[in-house]
Amino acid sequence: MAAAERRQILITGASSGIGLEAAKTLLAHGDELTVLCRNEERAAHTRAALSGSVQTCVADLANLASVAEVIEELRQHQAPFDALVLNAGLQYAGHRSPRWSAQGIELTFAVNHLAHQLLVDGLRQHTQAVVITGSEVHNPSKGGGRVGQPAGLGTMEGLRQGPGAAMVDGVSPFNADKAYKDSKLCNLLMALELHRQQPDLAVVVWSPGLVIARTSGGFFRESRQANPVGQALFGFVARDLLRLTESVERAGELLVQLITEQVQRPGFSYWSNGLLGPGRHQFEPTEPSEEASDSDQATMLWRLSNDLINASLAPAK
Repeated sequence: MAAAERRQILITGASSGIGLEAAKTLLAHGDELTVLCRNEERAAHTRAALSGSVQTCVADLANLASVAEVIEELRQHQAPFDALVLNAGLQYAGHRSPRWSAQGIELTFAVNHLAHQLLVDGLRQHTQAVVITGSEVHNPSKGGGRVGQPAGLGTMEGLRQGPGAAMVDGVSPFNADKAYKDSKLCNLLMALELHRQQPDLAVVVWSPGLVIARTSGGFFRESRQANPVGQALFGFVARDLLRLTESVERAGELLVQLITEQVQRPGFSYWSNGLLGPGRHQFEPTEPSEEASDSDQATMLWRLSNDLINASLAPAK
């Protein structure tokens, strides 16, 4: 790829897993990457994993003030991006008590949704496309979305309550698995509202399928801490016995495929790597769940999220 054709791409969640695999391929294609990392230690680790050929910026997604600072830095010193790839995600299913962000917001919602809405709202005029890693578990009628408590935001009373609400709906008792499903539903609704506000932008959400790496790190690291034996058994059965999972490498390839093929196409789309049978997946455009397609719900979520972000960042009186 000639220097003039190099794309400028910002990506979150590229220190490990799907994001790291995608970053390796993008760099091999000649793209220039800016990777947001939680702290300097993770930034150094990421540069080493990617042979030092990336720009790293420190932005703790569990701290909205840190995200706001990096947005200002990028606005001032970074050329416009061809794509924002919002890939970072947190899940701590198995833990019985909520964890909290620096602003006192339930951590799954703060990291997976609020931090990314702040990023995309702050940088939307500095990019041509937004790609968001979602999950099929947002849909109560499909796959993992049918297991356990379903995704559902209700009237979003938890957002109206402000910091300290354990769940977005404001009424459900805390459940870490549902909190994750709800955050993935929020990702789709955020994308839908972003498309309504800025229809000339390419907005893509995708589900990689169930990805269970063999390493001790990666996406399920928090859940392994809560239930190491159960998670090991789950991984063996789903990945090795029933062959229901997608490999990390293949998921990284799919993310690169979307970045390459879809970012030049304005509009909203949702892609899912659906399971056809043991060891067989099909990656194609898919309809989101009924709630994820509700434009009124999308507008309300954006407004309430924005109110919560602004209140969290307001100077203390």
